[in-house]
Amino acid sequence: MADVLRVEVVSADGIVWEGDALSVTARSSEGDLGILPNHEPFLAAMVPCAAEVLTTGNTREVLAIDGGFLSVADNRVSLLSQFARVAREIDLNAAEHELAAAEKRLNAGELDEETRQHYLRAQAQVRAAHLAQQHAK
Repeated sequence: MADVLRVEVVSADGIVWEGDALSVTARSSEGDLGILPNHEPFLAAMVPCAAEVLTTGNTREVLAIDGGFLSVADNRVSLLSQFARVAREIDLNAAEHELAAAEKRLNAGELDEETRQHYLRAQAQVRAAHLAQQHAK
């Protein structure tokens, strides 16, 4: 079997997703990152995003990530985040309402870190849910 990546997505609550993959895509503070087997070791700061894992079964797992770190070494990829959720478990309607509420608070001048983080987390969930729907078609 060709080289594969062993992937773990871990949140503060525990392991959100793990398995073997052909590739991983996530967004860092420097831009989008694509990870393939035998990638050079590195560590990157992630920003809120919809990360994608192409599994060895040729299915796509989409995950909402609210930031954190991405680590690559020896064909092991770890996405470590305070919050992460598999996109198919996200209620899109609820995530869109959460995003609208956070945006309203920001527009009203509530520029504290908690409100900003709430907005970014909701935005990542909406993106992930939309992307998962696109892949399901």
